[in-house]
Amino acid sequence: MLFGKRKRKVKRILIVEDEPLTAFDNETILRDAGYEVVATIDKFADALKLIEREKIDLIVSDVRLKSQQTGIDLARAAKAKGIPTLFATGHPYPEAPQVAIGCLMKPYSERQLKGAIEAVDRFLSGDRAKPPKGLELFEDQAEA
Repeated sequence: MLFGKRKRKVKRILIVEDEPLTAFDNETILRDAGYEVVATIDKFADALKLIEREKIDLIVSDVRLKSQQTGIDLARAAKAKGIPTLFATGHPYPEAPQVAIGCLMKPYSERQLKGAIEAVDRFLSGDRAKPPKGLELFEDQAEA
């Protein structure tokens, strides 16, 4: 495509974050960037219900949630449904490459979050993506 915008693969995003201020900021940033935020929730069970009934292109989830289940459990369930998960967390998880498409480490800026979603979008499209600072993309998840 010579001129014009590249068609996005990621349009509908589910945010799963139990820190209210971070959840609000992420939702505002992503809506302002033109993404449709399906929901912003803080409970694993609510997220599971949504992935069953809604079309979701990407989940942005913290690794740690207030419930007994974690963002890791959610990423496993989402992967089984073909929905990629991007961890946005301050708690690295060594086995993240097996369940998620990438990990954006907290604290991150608005620019880093938007850049991370764009990099994931390109990555899912099969394009080379230069991740912003703080984002690690997991190569083995490009086809997951």
